[in-house]
Amino acid sequence: MREELLKNPVFSMAVAQFDRVADFLALDGEIRERCKWPKRIITVTVPIRRDDGTTEVFFGHRVQHHLTRGPVKGGLRYHPDVDVGEVAALAMWMNWKCALLDLPFGGGKGGICCKPMEMSQGELERMTRRFTMEMIPFIGPEIDVMAPDMGTNEQTMAWITDTYSTHSGHLVPSIVTGKPLTLQGSEGRTRATGHGVAFLAAAALRKIGIDTGDATAIIQGFGNVGIFAALTLSSYGVRVTGISDVSGAIWNPEGIDVKALHAYTSKHKVLEGFPGAEPIDPAEMILRPCDILAPCAVGGVITGANAALLKCRILAEGANGPTTPEADLILEERDDIFLIPDVLCNAGGVTVSYFEWVQNLQRFQWTEREVISKLETKLQHAFDKVIGFAKHRKLPHRMAAQAIAITTVAGAKTSRGLFP
Repeated sequence: MREELLKNPVFSMAVAQFDRVADFLALDGEIRERCKWPKRIITVTVPIRRDDGTTEVFFGHRVQHHLTRGPVKGGLRYHPDVDVGEVAALAMWMNWKCALLDLPFGGGKGGICCKPMEMSQGELERMTRRFTMEMIPFIGPEIDVMAPDMGTNEQTMAWITDTYSTHSGHLVPSIVTGKPLTLQGSEGRTRATGHGVAFLAAAALRKIGIDTGDATAIIQGFGNVGIFAALTLSSYGVRVTGISDVSGAIWNPEGIDVKALHAYTSKHKVLEGFPGAEPIDPAEMILRPCDILAPCAVGGVITGANAALLKCRILAEGANGPTTPEADLILEERDDIFLIPDVLCNAGGVTVSYFEWVQNLQRFQWTEREVISKLETKLQHAFDKVIGFAKHRKLPHRMAAQAIAITTVAGAKTSRGLFP
């Protein structure tokens, strides 16, 4: 019954990863089961009136993986492929991510199955506000704190803030993160995830003895994460030779002008037609030689079919679940690619979300320099911890990261016990 409820290849992938680590840790059977399954799986209907006067009902989901170590934290996405099983997998990964970074959160994730690009601003607002009202019994600054994700942005978070605050009778900025600065959002939040990907990729370059000025990078995906990963890497002196998005991929062995490309995509929405590089097949692009390959878009792009063909030195997982379990086994057997697993590599976003939440609770604002400095300190500490653990226990980096995280969550559950 449990497997049927969450039947989804992404959730199966997350469970396979968990089971492998739990076997290695010889996790107690009772604690193992409690760590694996989400605390709450919430599905609501979201009826709204469309601009043409018709009524349409959307389905919204929110999965709260665990509240053992604090409120759950995680994004809200608007996408036509949103599925409760995928949401549950992302909530599980977020749980390990927060534990690994030592943030006082559990993992959460949510989404509404819709086509946001085909909806007006008014329709998106009505859908967001109705979803928020349906979720009010299950969310709060000490229960569940949402953030932007695929298809949502700071405006979405502003609507949630206003709806929840109106219901509460006073402003509650800590109900979400990723808000506009005018509503007590945090400096540095927009670039946090991509900056973290680049910062950790540079740390990995130092580990394997490559100077950033001599390094090359390929970025798969040019949304918020990919943009800021590319901009930060470029600022370090790394030559970004390939970038892709939904419209295709471009290549320039001399290096793409990332700032010019960002300006181009801000105007044209896609990178197709950018004059500073040549078109290339996206599948071929990720197989080109480079020092850093950063998949920063969707999951499942590194597979059993292409893992053996990768020619990168570092695989920096900016997306959630970009590498399948089959590909993991191939990469482990190769042992020539330095993997920065997703639960570490893209943790910059949730870390700065934590900083925003703390600032909101304190009614105190930090500067962007303070935020980025604190972020880099957190990421460097987690990076060193994972690499040290992996070396000591002779483990692949993904297993090391998840073993640290799962041990943390399991220890908290053991300490709290099981309420009768």
